[in-house]
Amino acid sequence: MSTYPGYLRSPHYYETDQMGIVHHSNYIRWFEEARVQLLNYLGCSYKEIEEAGIIIPVLDVSCTYKEMIRFGDDIRIAISIQSYTGTRLTFDYTIHPENSEKVLTTGTSSHCFLSAETQRLIRLKKTHPQIHQIFEEYYEQTRGE
Repeated sequence: MSTYPGYLRSPHYYETDQMGIVHHSNYIRWFEEARVQLLNYLGCSYKEIEEAGIIIPVLDVSCTYKEMIRFGDDIRIAISIQSYTGTRLTFDYTIHPENSEKVLTTGTSSHCFLSAETQRLIRLKKTHPQIHQIFEEYYEQTRGE
């Protein structure tokens, strides 16, 4: 499997403040959009995960703003799996201009896997080995990039 090329996006006008700068709260939404697209790319969509009886709550999220992003900017959100244990998953995000490696924003989000029915932590390797394999293989493939 090839590495996910990143999520392309242009800020919407409503996401900006009076100066045309993207409001800080939108970056967390963008991270979620990038996560959803990465899972689709991996062939394991949020919908399929939820239909399998798994929920993936956010445990922690962070965002570091290095440079402003403005209305009209085209951006690429690079997303990778920072760590994966089978019960927990952490993503790294780096936002760049679409055609540059200049870093505009960085962030992380940490998640766990819960049974939708019991709301208890599950080990994907035991309960959903096919989903575990997707995360494990992609994590191993992209580690160190």
